[in-house]
Order: sequence, then C-alpha cells, then structure tokens
Amino acid sequence: MADRISVHKDGETIYDIVLETSFAPLAEEISKLGIMERKLCIVTDSNVASLYLDSVKKCLNTVCLKVDSFCFPAGEEQKNLNTVQELYQYLIQNHYDRKDVLIALGGGVTGDLCGYAAATYLRGIRFIQIPTTLLSQVDSSIGGKTGVDFDAYKNMIGAFHMPILVYTNTETLCTLNEEQYTSGMGEIIKHGLIKNRDYYYWLGEHKEAILRRDPDVCRTMILESDKIKRTVVEQDPMEKGERALLNFGHTLGHAIEKLMNFQLLHGHCVALGSVGAAYLSAKRGFLSMEELNQICQMFLTFHLPVSLKNRQLNPEMILAATKNDKKMDSGVIQFVLLRQIGNAYIERKVSDTEILKTLQWLLGGSYE
Repeated sequence: MADRISVHKDGETIYDIVLETSFAPLAEEISKLGIMERKLCIVTDSNVASLYLDSVKKCLNTVCLKVDSFCFPAGEEQKNLNTVQELYQYLIQNHYDRKDVLIALGGGVTGDLCGYAAATYLRGIRFIQIPTTLLSQVDSSIGGKTGVDFDAYKNMIGAFHMPILVYTNTETLCTLNEEQYTSGMGEIIKHGLIKNRDYYYWLGEHKEAILRRDPDVCRTMILESDKIKRTVVEQDPMEKGERALLNFGHTLGHAIEKLMNFQLLHGHCVALGSVGAAYLSAKRGFLSMEELNQICQMFLTFHLPVSLKNRQLNPEMILAATKNDKKMDSGVIQFVLLRQIGNAYIERKVSDTEILKTLQWLLGGSYE
C-alpha cells in the first residue's frame, strides 16, 4: 500500500508525494491527474534510461495519448542551458503545447533540468517528478526549486515551479552504487540536524539497516525526511525565510562542489559543509565539543567525508567561491547554524575570519 504525503499551498493540496515499491501503480496515479488525452515526454539521462525508461514507458502507454522520451548524457556537467535548449527544440519539433506534460525520471540533475524547462517552455507547462536516487527522493524532487548551472556556478539560473506529482519507487535504491546512496544520506542527516533531534538519533540507531538498504527502514526514513521538507516548504514556498534552513551545509558545500569540478557528489559536499557549520556552531558556544565529535562520527558512519585534507584546496579559495553563491543577500553570506541538534537558525553575521578558521579546521584533517 502506498504512503502518501500531500503538499499544500494556501490551504489547498497542490500535489502528492507517493511512495511505492514498484512502477506498477504509476499508471493509476497518472490517470488521477486528468492528463490521459495529453502527450507526455519523459526526460532522463543515459544511465537511468538503461534501467527504467522502458518500464515507465510501458506503464504510461496504457493511460496517455502519446509517450515520448528525451535522453541526455549522464553527469552534472550536462545540467546547463545547452541541454535545456536541446530539450526545447525536441518539444517544439514534436508539437508539445501548454497542456502537455514533462516527466523527470532520474536524480537531482534530471529533476532540476526538467523542472526548469517545464517552468519556462511556453511560459510554463506541467511536470511530474519520478526520483530514482535517494538524494532526489528526499530533497530535490520536493518543493519546486528548479534550475541549471551556469559557467560552473551551481543552480545560478532557475525558477520555482511545483510538480503535479512526485512518484517515488523505493526499489530504485537497489541499483544505486554506494557513492550515490551515501550522497543521499548527506541530505537526510541534515534534515535531522536542522529540524528533528529524535529523527537524527533514530538514524544512528538504525545505521546497520540503513546501510544494508533494508526496504522497510529505508521507506520509513524517506517518509520522515519527506515530511520534514514538506513542512518547511509549506511554510515558505518561495524561500523568503524559513525555507533557507534547508541550506544548512550548502554555503560551504556548494563552494567545495564547484572547486572540485563536481568530482565530489552533492551529498558528500553537503556533509563537509554541515560539519563546518557544526564546528562554527560549537565555536559560538551552541554545541559542545562532544556533540561536534558525535556529528562528525554520524557522517563517517554513513561513509561521508568530514575532512578536506589532501584535497588541494585552500581556505581563501573556498571563501572566495562562497561569495558567488546565489544565497548571498546584499553582499552578506547567509549561514545556517545550529542552536542545538534539531534546531537551526539563519545567521547573517558570520565574518570572513570565522569562515577561514572553520575552513582551516576542515583542511586540517582532524577526522579521517
């Protein structure tokens, strides 16, 4: 039986997040949306297409007028305006109009790229998220933030555009390599740190089951993370306040991701940024050193990095990169810190000196 979470805006349901264990019920979910007489274009990358495209097409062919697919080469480097332009051309050549629908089948790159194309093609058409990575299932598919990278600057061009459905098949976790799977854990641990202390400790208590991808435990974990993100998004759909808490770990994380030429996965960079933010929180007296050490150990438990030692980066490089982040506000870096585990806040008064000391600590390799 499906787990279902409704996302609301102004008191009305705008879409559902549905958790299933196969693609079989997808046709029924699509039929509820009233798009049976419309064309659907599945947007996916070359890796995901080889695994799931045929199965999803088979499901959708029974309930829609026509199902097409647009496949692009896998990789963060494809998340740019050139790929979006190619998708526009495909849609125009195949006569997609404002009532037709795009489907993002894949991870965060596909979801962000497809969502941005949907937001801008013909001034906006509907789209569906079918996330296939752990990270996209708990983070990027929810909340309507879409975008592409520009000149190596992460998500610099984008739009808010809500999906009409998020359909998660948790069985796709079985085909992820360890690096992709642990990348999702970077965002999941973040959710506990910023909003739910009990959930954070629950993750540690169930570490063995999570690492072996126990289906029931993973489903519970995804459901709880989805609820956390749903609640924050409902309170602040356009990121004018509360939603910025979800950027915990991202200020430094995005800078590191860019400087590493995206050779480190997003969730791994978020882990590094989160450890840095926890260190800064401890230095400000909000966390004890014992809690800081425990947070580092939590990330290590799930095979996530907590040190930049031997990464060929220096503090000044990373600090300079943070100045180009889209989260800058009137020239000020917005840092998300912890008052305590499970209680985050937005801090606008973090000095360059504090950031440099934090980065020196990260680069010092205190934790292997």
